[in-house]
Amino acid sequence: MKKSILILLAMVSACLQAQNQPKVLTFEDAVKIAQRNGVLLNQQKNNLQLNQIQKLSNILGLGPTLSASSSAYRVEGNTFNSNTLQVINGIFDQVNGSINANWNLFNGFSQVNRARQYSSLLDAQAYYVNRTSQDIINTVASQYLQVLLDNELLKIANENWGALKKQLEQVQAQVNLGVKSPVDEYNQSSQTKAAEIRTLQAETNLINDKALLTQTLLLDPLEEIQVVKPDWDINSTNEIELKQMVESAFKSRGDYLRAVKNEDAARYGMHAARASMTPTLSVYGTMYSAYNHAHGDPGVRPFDTQFKTDNLKKIVGFQLNIPIFGGNQNLQNRTNYIQQRVTYLNNQWTRKNVEVQVKTDIKRAYETMKLYVKTFSVTIDQLDAAEKALNMETERYNLGITSFVDYANANRVLVQAQTDKAQAEYRLLFQKVLVDYATGTLKPEGLQ
Repeated sequence: MKKSILILLAMVSACLQAQNQPKVLTFEDAVKIAQRNGVLLNQQKNNLQLNQIQKLSNILGLGPTLSASSSAYRVEGNTFNSNTLQVINGIFDQVNGSINANWNLFNGFSQVNRARQYSSLLDAQAYYVNRTSQDIINTVASQYLQVLLDNELLKIANENWGALKKQLEQVQAQVNLGVKSPVDEYNQSSQTKAAEIRTLQAETNLINDKALLTQTLLLDPLEEIQVVKPDWDINSTNEIELKQMVESAFKSRGDYLRAVKNEDAARYGMHAARASMTPTLSVYGTMYSAYNHAHGDPGVRPFDTQFKTDNLKKIVGFQLNIPIFGGNQNLQNRTNYIQQRVTYLNNQWTRKNVEVQVKTDIKRAYETMKLYVKTFSVTIDQLDAAEKALNMETERYNLGITSFVDYANANRVLVQAQTDKAQAEYRLLFQKVLVDYATGTLKPEGLQ
């Protein structure tokens, strides 16, 4: 019985510990969650479906239209009988049916340009969805990096605080023995409290940045998460020529390709609007028939005779429409053309602006990558020198041959060196993501 109770208590304890443990969130998992929960990305995917329907609708508009209609009714009273060419008074039944076809042969290529316009708009929206997906990865990378860095800075602050507390205990013991002056204890205590404040500030930054990441991923803010450092090789960055990066970006950057397609769509829209001021030529055809039945008329012809032979009419023709003067309608067509032309010119400037933006982003990412590599190498040497300096100053301070100011300054330099190395390491680690984002080649499955 006691053994069963102990097993039950162990199981309950294990469950409680599992509930209290934070959820481990890798960078790859964070990206997948962001891709699934991204509000803007899902909205743009919905818009993409709308663009697909609009493209299909305008392509089908290139073909002919075909419609059928029929009606059946009864009239009581005076009615013109087309069979006898007389007006009769009585009950009269009428059945009509027709098939109509129309095909626009030429309208200034308006429908062709409309189809091209919506095809370009569909491509533009697809590129926008792709770039929005990359925007999400870039945002998550930035926020995830900040949380990782906050964790490291909190660790550094805690280690520094712990070291200073031990040093304070040592100084207090030396003061009690009369080896050091009480002022040294006060200085060391002040230094320790300052380290504790920095630890609390680092913890506050971590809480705030975790909350921001949680909000971006649409996760439950009450659930504690724990981020982990990606197992990427910090030395695996490949040297790529700047010109090659620019060429790759113009083939891959969704925002640039979207601007190009929007410019194409605006040009086709302008041509379509201009077509409204040109002649149109269409061919049409109609097949019509009817059946008439006057109640009480002994000479009513059979349904097949009337509907298939006597009352059957076939009409085929061409219609040419030449706009000469339409008052307000002509003015409206002209206004629409001017509006489309202005849209096209504005999209040209947008495309040129994005082109410069692409080159600027790549230049910045390229130069920053090189600087981060150099910075990380320098911070390693900086940290090594700071650690040696602090060790020497600590020994000198304990022997009483150096001042507290020199010792405190050496400790401050070490903490700064640890902070600089952590920042350089994590930024270099994630710089590959930023380079791929700048060139437009960033993909969730390519993160490594």
